[in-house]
Amino acid sequence: MNYDVTFIGGGSFGTALSVMLAKKGLSISIYDRDEKVVEDINIKRENMKYLPHVIVPANVVAHNNLEEALENAKYVVLSVPSNAIRGVSKILKSYIKEDVVLINVSKGIEEHTGKRLSEVIQEELPNNHVVILSGPSHAEEVSIDIPTTVVATSIDMKYAKEVQELFMTNKFRVYTNDDIIGVEIGGAVKNIIALAAGISDGIGYGDNTKAALMTRGMSEIIRIGEKLGGKKETFAGLTGMGDLIVTCTSMHSRNRRAGILIGKGASTEQAIEEVGMVVEGIKACKAFYEIKEELGVSMPITDALYKVLFLGKDPKDEVYQLMTRDKKSEVH
Repeated sequence: MNYDVTFIGGGSFGTALSVMLAKKGLSISIYDRDEKVVEDINIKRENMKYLPHVIVPANVVAHNNLEEALENAKYVVLSVPSNAIRGVSKILKSYIKEDVVLINVSKGIEEHTGKRLSEVIQEELPNNHVVILSGPSHAEEVSIDIPTTVVATSIDMKYAKEVQELFMTNKFRVYTNDDIIGVEIGGAVKNIIALAAGISDGIGYGDNTKAALMTRGMSEIIRIGEKLGGKKETFAGLTGMGDLIVTCTSMHSRNRRAGILIGKGASTEQAIEEVGMVVEGIKACKAFYEIKEELGVSMPITDALYKVLFLGKDPKDEVYQLMTRDKKSEVH
């Protein structure tokens, strides 16, 4: 069978996007290693593990066999955690042709190299075009047609426009933005701030505190983003402020949920286990802590979160340290 789009990874977001594209009449394939996920999608027409109570249309077929899943697919969507992107890209070398467009929907950064995910994919698959699709888009809402807007970007914007056309519906609006660095950095760093916002909620602080974290967190996103080559205006858009709002305020956000648990006294490991899915903000915090140290960028919220997550510091003590730093102007 020929598939229009193949998703690598049958998690919540990959499944939600599959459902959305299937409603447009496209032929969709999902590859997942978990036999139970594949069986549930094909037989029960539901991803019980990651996206329960959402009906998966009949034109979505799930596979455990990667070669079958990729059979003549025109587009391949990488919907796996950021730490799996390089490994998956290496595997895909043996299965896809150079005319296949790769679409990455993961948000993060490679932990040990500090490379953006598009750079990682391009290193492993240099002859394929890579498009990043990012923005404030919880799977739970996309899957039930709640109006959502995202951004498509690429080194070659011709392919971003292709993906824009592919994903556009009357409930899922796709903009383009040629600032691939800014789009990716915004999507990665906002997870750090969302984790911090969750900790604030878990401690029992209020809206004032969260507003401060989000606003000062945006300053950190802009500082590190511009230093790495992103454009300031991108961070005021969907993959900056938009994504920050949705991940800091929603219980769909696994970063916020993990933060709430940590704020209530759970260890980092306990929080990850209870959330049951990858918490990208934890990996991003470590990676961006190292990057900002190397580049000399001021990111005090990231500093404080790093100390809580990796040095065992008390969150309340770190809030005190943030609140009692030297006086300064808001605008530098």
